[in-house]
Amino acid sequence: MPRDVRVFLNLFVESRELEKVTESLVKLPEVMDVYEVTGEYDIVVELKAQDILAFRELLKNRVLKIPGVKSTVSSVVLYTHKREGKPIAE
Repeated sequence: MPRDVRVFLNLFVESRELEKVTESLVKLPEVMDVYEVTGEYDIVVELKAQDILAFRELLKNRVLKIPGVKSTVSSVVLYTHKREGKPIAE
């Protein structure tokens, strides 16, 4: 049985467009959490897609078309050992 794909998506954003980008991201149903962060990236998003092809479609046709998004770096979750402070049962 297929499982959803979880992805941490790190975004580089035009600084003057930060608020507009976050407003657009929170409207996407696949997006679970949106964080404005310090460091190398401007925004970190945790999202859930039906499968890797659905993630590809989301990235290409919606996220990368948001005005102000310069580029992204994706990290696909392979396995979750602990979530919300609780170990994950096998």
